Amino acid sequence: MKNAVLFLLFAAVTATGLHAQAGSSTAGGSTTGTSGSAGGVSTTGGTTGSGTGTGTPSIGRAPSQPQQNSNANPNQSLNIQRPIFISGKVMMDDGSPIPPNVVIQRVCAGNPRSAAYTDTKGHFSFQWGQSNGVAIDASEAGGGFGSSGGSGGFGGAQSAGGSNPLGSDPFAYQFASCEIRAQLGGYRSDSVNLINRNPMDNPDIGIIVLHRLGNVEGTSISMTSLMAPKDAKKSYEKGLQSVLKGKSDEATKEFEKAVLVYPKYADAWMNLGRLRLQQKDFEPAKDAMMKAIEADPKLVGPYIDLGLMAARQMKWEEAGKYLDKGLKLDPVDFPNAWYPAAVAGYNLKKYDLAEKHVREAIKIDVKHRNPRSQYLLGLILIEKKDYPGVAEQFRDYLKFSPNAPDFEKVKDQISQLDKFLAETKEASKQ
Repeated sequence: MKNAVLFLLFAAVTATGLHAQAGSSTAGGSTTGTSGSAGGVSTTGGTTGSGTGTGTPSIGRAPSQPQQNSNANPNQSLNIQRPIFISGKVMMDDGSPIPPNVVIQRVCAGNPRSAAYTDTKGHFSFQWGQSNGVAIDASEAGGGFGSSGGSGGFGGAQSAGGSNPLGSDPFAYQFASCEIRAQLGGYRSDSVNLINRNPMDNPDIGIIVLHRLGNVEGTSISMTSLMAPKDAKKSYEKGLQSVLKGKSDEATKEFEKAVLVYPKYADAWMNLGRLRLQQKDFEPAKDAMMKAIEADPKLVGPYIDLGLMAARQMKWEEAGKYLDKGLKLDPVDFPNAWYPAAVAGYNLKKYDLAEKHVREAIKIDVKHRNPRSQYLLGLILIEKKDYPGVAEQFRDYLKFSPNAPDFEKVKDQISQLDKFLAETKEASKQ
């Protein structure tokens, strides 16, 4: 069974993005798509089995030549050409100052996409549907490492019969399953639903409140950013805007300027590292991440990024070291990091730790998008001689992945386990 174990583990790692793109979510990633990093380039997302999107989001982008609808308002064609803007403000629930450059996400049909950053006073604005180059954060489910993620469309508002359940208003349709929220590691964000919006509404959607989570020790935006001199902040913010526009080369230059002016700029180092990862400059990327950790040991993103990069390279000791540290600092905002951390623990023969991590991965994967978590747990339970538990987890694996290429092999393993358990039970009666 050991050979099958190694094969399945490698296949699982590849399927979850840990080998697929050596160049983030996400945790969910993280999958590497950054990791809960609210203030910048996200490159660790989607690394734990939630899939890897490669298309540019098209949610909310009105067609330039809309199809005619006999039931539609004849003036709608004029409105469809009108750009739609969204603005608002983010505040902390305790009234404390908000960190700069908090990420604003548009979430349609459960798929989050970074759309803007807040300024120093928490204000934000963006044009709906405008393409950007922000890679998926590890906390953004379904994103691939270093990809813009998403399958486009209107987020599932279309009914099974193909008709528009919201009537003839295309704007109600495109916002039907969408909301706006803030993303900041260690905080839970309120959301603003957009279902009733149209292009003539006031762009201001109001205040989004962030609520501190009590069990998060780490941060997703470094406090060193608050102490950066004006020139460094200016370059850093230019870098973020270049990222939003998909201009990675310009962003890299601006982040390099920022750290040159202020070498302790942890956020700039982290985002510079992520851009280098996207460009597959692995050693320079690692160097930038290490400098980010040196500048602020509580900044979580670099630990997750380094851990996922090491996991892709099957450097399990290094992967376990960084992923365990990142998850200890923040066990909430990096769901896509639990599975690769469990794979690392298994390969290091740290079975108790691996079991803890994979059970967490299973708990948060309510849609069973990565059923190999169940198989991995079965492998761990073999080492712990919990054979009834092994059979249960293998059955769950087949239940949630009926088209798995190793289906028959695992089914045969279950038969052998059942036979062994029956013989053991019969022997105990004698």
